[in-house]
Amino acid sequence: MRNFEDSLGPLADPKQLTSALELRNASTDWLLGCYRDMRAIRRAEETIAALYSAKETLTPVHLGIGQEAVAVGVSAHLNDGDRIYSGHRGHSHYLAMHASMKGLMAEVLGRATGASGGMGGSMHLFAPEAGFHGSVPIVGATIPIAVGAAIACKMDGRGQVAVCYFGDGACEEGVLHESLNLARVMDLPVLFVCENNLYSSHLDIHLRQPSNSVARIAEAHRVARRVVDGNDVMAVADAASELIGACRRGEGPAFLEAVTFRWLGHVGPNADIDVGVHRSPGELEAWKRRDPIRRLVDALIHDRNLDTSVLEDIDREIDAEVSDAVAFARGSGFPEDRVLMDYVYAGAGA
Repeated sequence: MRNFEDSLGPLADPKQLTSALELRNASTDWLLGCYRDMRAIRRAEETIAALYSAKETLTPVHLGIGQEAVAVGVSAHLNDGDRIYSGHRGHSHYLAMHASMKGLMAEVLGRATGASGGMGGSMHLFAPEAGFHGSVPIVGATIPIAVGAAIACKMDGRGQVAVCYFGDGACEEGVLHESLNLARVMDLPVLFVCENNLYSSHLDIHLRQPSNSVARIAEAHRVARRVVDGNDVMAVADAASELIGACRRGEGPAFLEAVTFRWLGHVGPNADIDVGVHRSPGELEAWKRRDPIRRLVDALIHDRNLDTSVLEDIDREIDAEVSDAVAFARGSGFPEDRVLMDYVYAGAGA
């Protein structure tokens, strides 16, 4: 019988780490900014799930509800000059960089005003003006692109970094190992962020890997690494600050493993509690008690005596922003047939 190593301990146990966050010396304004960003991501994804269920969007959608703290914690230390890349579950990474909500909704609905001109859908987002340089559905495909971007960052010499987000399933792709090796050998300023939600599609991690922690891969390449509770925006932000700072100082690549859990299935709005070996109603409900947004709210109320009306005002603003974005998308036209080849051949639209 294969010996499975449970290296994550309480980080992978949904019955633990459910209490309010430790806010330490973080300013209340900064914490409210984190709350707003996480709530905006969740509200946007809930709306996309509803659009999908209503068949208003006909392209696949991969939702990361429950994982919002990872992108927000990392993005707290990024700027527009950095280069961020994502994969098929990339809405949070796009929105955490404050890219256009209207652009996201229009792209999901396939409209010409979308982030990718309505030609890509949910999995092909692009907002270089916000530092978000693309997401693609091929597992692991943006990892080497981020390494290439890190070469450009190093050559530019302005202290910029590249970031690539991926899941634990991508850790089984050879390109990640090749990318880690090259990044280490060349001392490139790139942060590898693994959102370890313990599932690759429908298959839980202990059936795919000898350990439920993936940071061991970084250790093999002598890359600085941190493993954190991905449902704790403070823990993510602290680790990201340390690792990104080292990248900016020329100390080479870094690897952040953020342990989290997606509330919905691999694709679409269903919970997928009837697939896989361990995904079940009980497991899902247990993980929801580790809700990263609720844990931050509890801390703000109990530790900072925050009036809940402040959060309610933020919620109303977010609801209005998302509603406006959907209305904008619905009112936008579809791409014209004549632009179809513009994205295939250079200068075709001239």
